[in-house]
Amino acid sequence: MTELNKKIEALERNSSSSSPKFSTPAVAQILLTGNSLLARHGNSSTGCRYPPFLPILIVYLTIRLIRPPHFLLAGGESFSHRQRRMSPRAPAGLPAVLLLLLLAATSVAAQFPFLGGGLIPGFGMPLHPPQLPEPGEDPGRLDHETAFGGEWEIVSEDAGVSAMHLAITHENRAIMFDATVFGPSHVSLPAGECRRDPTSGAVDCYAHAVEFDLKTYTVRPLKLATDPWCSSGGFAPDGTLISTGGWKDGTNAVRYIGACPTCDWRDYAGQLKEKRWYSTQQILGDGSFIVLGGRIAFNYEFVPAEKEANAELFELPFLRETTDDAENNLYPFVHLSPDGNLFVFANNRAILVKPRSGRVLRRFPPLSGGSRNYPASGMSALLPIDLSGGSKPSAQVLICGGSPPESFLKAQANKPLLPALKSCGRITITDPNSEWEMDEMPIPRTFGDMLVLPNGDLLIINGASMGCAGWGFAREPVLTPLLYIPESAADGRWKLLEPTDIPRMYHSSCALLPDASILVAGSNTNPTYLTAAETLFPTELRVEKFRPPYLDPALSAHRPHILDDSVPKEIRYRKSFEVEFTLLDIVEQKDIKVTLYSPPFTTHGFSMNQRLVVLRVAAFEAGFGRYIVKVSAPPSGNIAPPGWYMLFVVSKGLPSEAVWVHIKSKK
Repeated sequence: MTELNKKIEALERNSSSSSPKFSTPAVAQILLTGNSLLARHGNSSTGCRYPPFLPILIVYLTIRLIRPPHFLLAGGESFSHRQRRMSPRAPAGLPAVLLLLLLAATSVAAQFPFLGGGLIPGFGMPLHPPQLPEPGEDPGRLDHETAFGGEWEIVSEDAGVSAMHLAITHENRAIMFDATVFGPSHVSLPAGECRRDPTSGAVDCYAHAVEFDLKTYTVRPLKLATDPWCSSGGFAPDGTLISTGGWKDGTNAVRYIGACPTCDWRDYAGQLKEKRWYSTQQILGDGSFIVLGGRIAFNYEFVPAEKEANAELFELPFLRETTDDAENNLYPFVHLSPDGNLFVFANNRAILVKPRSGRVLRRFPPLSGGSRNYPASGMSALLPIDLSGGSKPSAQVLICGGSPPESFLKAQANKPLLPALKSCGRITITDPNSEWEMDEMPIPRTFGDMLVLPNGDLLIINGASMGCAGWGFAREPVLTPLLYIPESAADGRWKLLEPTDIPRMYHSSCALLPDASILVAGSNTNPTYLTAAETLFPTELRVEKFRPPYLDPALSAHRPHILDDSVPKEIRYRKSFEVEFTLLDIVEQKDIKVTLYSPPFTTHGFSMNQRLVVLRVAAFEAGFGRYIVKVSAPPSGNIAPPGWYMLFVVSKGLPSEAVWVHIKSKK
C-alpha cells in the first residue's frame, strides 16, 4: 500500500492542521489508487473485487464531514438561494481514519467475496477498475475502461413483417413496415380490415406494418392503404410519424400515424407533386419537412399539410449532375446544418443549399473512393452538435462505405461482385474552407447502418462486404459491428465489437432505444417472403437487441439514473431547466454530459433526421449520491428542430436510460 500512503501523505502536507483540504477529486484519487491496488493484489483465484457501494459510501461520508455539498456555477460561485448550512469541520485526523477503514473494508471484501453472497447488488462482481493517469498525462474523456464488446439477444422470433422501415415513437413503441407488394406477411389484419390491391385487384388480408411494443415485444397489426416500398419519413413536432412516397399508388402519397395505443395509418394518395421513390425526407428548424430526390426526380418540395396537395417544386440541378447509369444518387444524405441550410450529398459530391429558395451556397470537394448513395449504399451521420462551449457550434458529417460506381451494373449482369468500400470521409460543413479528412474502417461495408450513440460515439452495424443493394446483389454479410469514437486520435477511433449470428443484408434496419440498447430488425434480399430452404438469405423476421460496450453489466453500478419527475416534459428554446440524477460514483461537472437525441426514420442504411445535441451545463450540484445539473435548452430549431427527444445523462461515457422531453415549436 506504499503508493496510497504516499498520496495521503502528500495531501496532508498541503493541508493545515485545523482544516484539511481534501477535495472531492483528491479523495476520489485516493479511492481509485486503492481500487487499482486491490485489483492487482486481490483474490486471484476468484477474480472477485470489493463491492462498489462500500468505498463510495465511505468516501461520501468523508466528503460530508470535510466538505459539505454545494451548488456551484461553472465559475465556482455558490447559489445563494440554495446554500445549505455548513456542517462542522471534521477533526484533522478523521479523514485518514476513515480512509484506513475504507482500505480495511475493501481488503476484507476482496479476500472474502462470499460475504456479499449476492445479497447486496454488485457485491463481488468483477469490475474493470479505471486507470489513473500518470502525472502530466492528459486523462482524455476519463471513460470507464472495459473489454466488453457488447452482447446480442433475440427479443422476438417473428415480428410478423420484415422491418424495411423502422422508427421509435415517444410512447416507446417501434413502427416497422415493409412494402405491400411482397405477398403474404406473417401477421393478419383484424377481421373486416382487408384491403384490395390497386395493381392486381386481389384482396389482401395481411398486415404489412406493425407496432412493436418495446416492453412486451408483442405486435399490433397496422393497415397501409398505399404502398410505402422504399419510402422516406420523419417525426413531426407533435410526434406524428409522417411517411412520404413509395411505389405504384404510393409514389405521390403521404401517410400519417400518431403515437396513441389505437392509432393507425392515415393515407392520402396524390399529396406530393412529384413521384418520390428512394427519396429523402428532412425536417427543418421550423418543424416543416422537405422531401428531396428519388428516381428521376431532380428536385425537392415541401410536405404539405394533411389532406392538402402540394403545388410547388424546387429544381435542384445538382441531382441531375450526380446521377449515372446505375443511379448512384438515390436516397441522398441530407443533414440540417446549425445555420439552417441543408447539406446534401449524392453519389460522391455535396452542396450546401438554402431550403427556402433552392440557392446553392457552396459546393464541397468531391469525396474520393467510389459511390456512397443507393444502390452503392454507404452510410452517413451528422456528428454530435456540442453546445457545451457556449460559442457558435460547428457541425461535422461522417460518410463511410459504399461500393464502386459500376458495382450495381456488374451485379445486374451476373458478373463477379465487387468488394465494398472501406474508406470514410469526415468534413466540417460549417467551415467554408473545409476538406474531407479520410479514414478507413477495419472492414469494408455496403448498406450498413450508422447510429449516433448517447455518449457521442457512433455504431456501424448490419450490411455486407461484397456487392451492393439489390435483389441478391450482395454476399459475405458483415456480422461484426464497429464502434467509431470521434474524439479519439485517428489510430484509435475504431473498435471491433461482438458479432451477431444473424446476417442483416439488404432492407435491414436498426434504432437506438431509450434504454441505450440498439433494436436490430429486417433483412430481405428477395421480392417476396422466403425461408432458408428457398434462398441463401431468407426473409428475416427475428428482432434482436444489441447492447454496446457502455452497457457492460460490470459497469451497471456506475451508470447514472435520471429522476423522471425532476425533468420538465416540455422545454423551450434558450430556457434553462434542471435534471436530477442519482449516481454512486463521485464525479465533477467535467465528467457529466446531458444529451438530446432525435429518434430517426431508418431505411436503406440511412437514419433520416438523426441528431444528437450536447447541452451546455450552466450549473452543477453534488449531493449525497444525488446530483443536479442545470442545462440550457438549444437556442433554436436549426440546432434542434421541434419535437420529441430522448434525454440522456452521460457519466464518463456511460449513459443513463433516457427520459422523453418535448421541444415546443415557436409557432
